[in-house]
Amino acid sequence: MFKATRQRTAIVVRAALAATVLAAASSSAIAADAFPNRPVRFIVTFPPGGGLDLMSRIVGKTLTETWGQQVIIDNRIGAGGTIGTALAAKAAPNGYTLLFVSSSHAINPAVYRKLPYDTEKEFVPITLTTLAPHLLVVHPSFPAATLIELIALAKAKPGTIPYVSGGIGSSTHLAGELLKSLAGIDLLHVPTKGTGPAVTEILSGRIPITIATVPSVLSHVKAGKLRALGLTSTRRSASAPEYLPIADQGVPGYEAASWHGALAPRGLPDSLIKQLNRDINAALLQDANKERLLREGLEVVGSTPQQFGTQISTEIKRWKKVVETAGIPVE
Repeated sequence: MFKATRQRTAIVVRAALAATVLAAASSSAIAADAFPNRPVRFIVTFPPGGGLDLMSRIVGKTLTETWGQQVIIDNRIGAGGTIGTALAAKAAPNGYTLLFVSSSHAINPAVYRKLPYDTEKEFVPITLTTLAPHLLVVHPSFPAATLIELIALAKAKPGTIPYVSGGIGSSTHLAGELLKSLAGIDLLHVPTKGTGPAVTEILSGRIPITIATVPSVLSHVKAGKLRALGLTSTRRSASAPEYLPIADQGVPGYEAASWHGALAPRGLPDSLIKQLNRDINAALLQDANKERLLREGLEVVGSTPQQFGTQISTEIKRWKKVVETAGIPVE
């Protein structure tokens, strides 16, 4: 009898020990699978100091605190963002490498003959993060005080009035070509090597028209050195609310605001897509972060992955059409 009791007790003890071991193993597996449990890399496709870099660093700093893991900013620049994008396409789809891009991501398929990645097939959208509207500005000596007057003048003198951009195939170049197409005008394109040189050209009065980011020209507008004629976004900008969208001034359908967003290599599990979307949007919506970004001309947007994916697809089609219509050479 006592022997049978001891046997039953031993069986119960062994079962309890087995359950404890299983529970511990299960807890360890859950802990091992928790994301993130090591540093996360943000590949940023443009140099330090720009809007995309600033946004990614603000998000990265906040997520470092939220996750308890370091977020590393890895600026991989060159070729309109394609170098960093190609690197991210080869990364493991596990959430530890994310790609932060600008609107050039949707322009590049139109201006490069062959990319080392498939823009839509090799990435999954996480979220649209920020919007960076541009201003159409003219030198004060230019004889047009409004957009309507500029269009009338351009129609009277087709192909003779120059506008300056940040370079062939740049977002500001395509913004100008879209305006030409939708307004039915012909302006003479003068490319430079970036926003800074373009702004220098218009401040000097050598070239009368440009489209540039709000932060790069707003102080000059307020100082009377430039005149703003319209905003490239479809809604008024929180950083420059006094200026009307171009689309509301006789050019319906016009939209050419720059944007920033986060992507991940294709194959990322849905659970991680949802977590990253939630965590990045939460970081953006913190009041201090929103205010800091707005001071730099960046408006926090946020989106679902599906909304961001639709925007990318739509813009790829739009810019391909603009490039073809304008006859912009493809590299």
